[in-house]
Amino acid sequence: MLRARKRRVQRTSLAIAAMLAAAACSQTSGATQAQTQPATPLPAASAPATSAAENGAQNVYAEAGVNMLSPAVRGQRSLVYVPNHGAGTVSVINPQTYRVIDTFRTGADPQHVVPSYDMKTLWVNNNEGGNSLTPIDPNTGKRRGPNVRVADPYNMYFTPDGRAAIVVAEAEQRLDFRDPQTMALQSSTQVDCRGINHADFSADLTYAVFTCEFSGKVVRVDMGTRKVTGYLTLLGGAFAMPQDIRLSPRGDVFYVADMMSGGVHIVDARGRVMREVGLLKTGQEAHGIYPSRDGRYLYVSNRGAPDRKGSVAVVDPDAGRVVAIWPIPGGGTPDMGGVTADGRELWLSGRRDNVVYVWDTRTGRLTHVIPVGLEPHGLAVWPQPGRFSLGHTGNTR
Repeated sequence: MLRARKRRVQRTSLAIAAMLAAAACSQTSGATQAQTQPATPLPAASAPATSAAENGAQNVYAEAGVNMLSPAVRGQRSLVYVPNHGAGTVSVINPQTYRVIDTFRTGADPQHVVPSYDMKTLWVNNNEGGNSLTPIDPNTGKRRGPNVRVADPYNMYFTPDGRAAIVVAEAEQRLDFRDPQTMALQSSTQVDCRGINHADFSADLTYAVFTCEFSGKVVRVDMGTRKVTGYLTLLGGAFAMPQDIRLSPRGDVFYVADMMSGGVHIVDARGRVMREVGLLKTGQEAHGIYPSRDGRYLYVSNRGAPDRKGSVAVVDPDAGRVVAIWPIPGGGTPDMGGVTADGRELWLSGRRDNVVYVWDTRTGRLTHVIPVGLEPHGLAVWPQPGRFSLGHTGNTR
């Protein structure tokens, strides 16, 4: 079973090495205080979102503003859950003390911690060697029962009506629509692109766009029919490696992080035919994308390539430009994570350094580096504001 995980790691590493060549022709316990560094502060970056957009513009994240917590999460513990891909465990961090308070086993190869549509369960996605989902009770921060057998769950999303979980079976090039409670299979949609893994939804929630990491493409899927309605080859073609994707607060474009292009592709979200309208450079190995609580900014994690010069790029999605870069003193490899409910902190896993990073979003300073397990990946900061979860590490609306 471990051979499957090794094949994917080797495939990804070889692909990155080949593309970089073509483009160029001791873990410890406890939390450590991070070194601070000059950074561009963003005044009012964590101000409450409004139900209507600023200056009359739409804000698709208006219902997920500062501390706008649903009654569904009342009583749930404020914790950060870190899946350690190489260790087969989840580390649980107390965000008040910045220390690991628990570690428990999942299945092999945990990738992401995904909140359920109703926000009452957190699902650990154990793909390749694991082929299972580990349920977590957010009221206790502990496992809830045995693993549920599911084929190749690299990532997971939910249909906007809440009637199905969408298990992203990356190695199978397939989306499996399952009962959101029992995970019984309802239907499957095969896609013609390799490495399907991340997604986001249109402003009206009628369709989703998934990225295909090993094909340099994105694919659009209708949520009513559950059928593919289009593909788009991104700038760079076979040399592109799309990762996370997020809709702009205005709902007019998707931003697609690309590890090989060093930035985010900008894809029209309103036309009948998908088309790329720009490429914004953010930093080496752009990987994750997270909106600020007021919808004014998108935080893009740049994993930093082999030299570990990782950073966070702060993007103004309305202007389509980078307004600040938040570096990691001494280098690092920020990957996946989320913003706290109050909007004041950004938490990201350090995939190649076996740590978790914490940034102050008001100052742009790295405040904590917390050692965790081997290869931390899609961590979830929980609970999150919003009416329902669309999946991933906390995409809420």
